[in-house]
Amino acid sequence: MNRRWLLFSPLLLAFCAILWSFNTTKTERIVPNHSFAKGEVLRYKVHYGLINAAEATVELSDEIQKVNDRPCYKATVTGKTTGSFDFFLRIRDTWRSYIDTTSILPQRFFLSIEENSYRKKETIDFDHQKNVVQVETRRKQDPAKKGTFKTPDNIQDIVSGFYFLRTLNYDNRKVGEVIRVQGFFDDEVFNMDVTYKGKETVETKAGVIRAIRLVPKMPENKIFKGENAVSVYLSDDRNKIPVLFQAEMFVGSVKVDMYKYQGLRNRLNLVAKN
Repeated sequence: MNRRWLLFSPLLLAFCAILWSFNTTKTERIVPNHSFAKGEVLRYKVHYGLINAAEATVELSDEIQKVNDRPCYKATVTGKTTGSFDFFLRIRDTWRSYIDTTSILPQRFFLSIEENSYRKKETIDFDHQKNVVQVETRRKQDPAKKGTFKTPDNIQDIVSGFYFLRTLNYDNRKVGEVIRVQGFFDDEVFNMDVTYKGKETVETKAGVIRAIRLVPKMPENKIFKGENAVSVYLSDDRNKIPVLFQAEMFVGSVKVDMYKYQGLRNRLNLVAKN
């Protein structure tokens, strides 16, 4: 297993594990969104054990983009190593999704990976009417690879699924309820389950926050300690921003902690200190 996954796999797998769809028809769905708007920026510190190893940013552009004749949010996730980690495991990764403002479905996905000498760029174009995706992948010194793949209705990519999650209402969910998951990544349609674990109060660098806890079921692997090794915490308010990720790994623990935010659509519900 490549060392690059040790830092960002909890964040990415958590994002992957919350992708799903509700409609099974060809009709373009309408998803009410009261949780986010253009101009939102979330910043995170990635801690590997006690070491501050990396930083990540999740942001929405200030401008609405037009893709496939649809108005879209331009959502970008970036990650980079910092400090001593940057000397032996240099990471500069970008994931970008153009998300339909009405359906919260991806119209286009872009990936750029720079991890030590490894290089990969990928573009995915979604056709939700035909239920297919067009994928073009470029790796360092290799010719471009193109492919077409069938997908189910209302398929999400990693980033758009993260924003779709935030439009959902968790108030009436029961603890232990399992959410069925589908998404498209790495030339595959994948399925995972996410379990709703209730509400907790968590401490972050941005403050103490009431949160919704989700636990994605991890496939058997050599990185995470069991299928329930990753927990994702969303703010328990109208924003539903991810404020904390925690993962137990065979080589230690990873924590992705929000430390700064701006441009939220609603006021963040911080817990007052005594």
